[in-house]
Amino acid sequence: MSTPKPPMSRREREVMDVLYRIGEGTVAEVMAELVDPPTYSAVRSTLRILEGKGHAGHREDGPRYVYVPAVGREQAQRAALNHVVDTFFDGSSDHALVALLRRSDLELTEKQIQRLAREIRKAGEEGR
Repeated sequence: MSTPKPPMSRREREVMDVLYRIGEGTVAEVMAELVDPPTYSAVRSTLRILEGKGHAGHREDGPRYVYVPAVGREQAQRAALNHVVDTFFDGSSDHALVALLRRSDLELTEKQIQRLAREIRKAGEEGR
């Protein structure tokens, strides 16, 4: 199991959201995706901080740095979801699932309902 990474500030999370959404990007590309972006040097500094914390990495593309998430999207999703479940649902996955199913904008097709039922059965069989 990997060592937990240091927490992120609100701006750092926004920058990471952009990196996950676009996959990789230069400072200018990340900046273009931010709502109400700070200065170029502030975005560059945020990306360096994220690298120092182990959340992002970079590769060189000529004179430019292209930044990428250091953790795969699936692993980041699991960590974020675990955090939400632990923080807002007292660690109860079933309470979190019920809350998701109660969303007013939720419109599940029969195919989606069948898939969810299969996944719930599978999790039960695996003892999760």
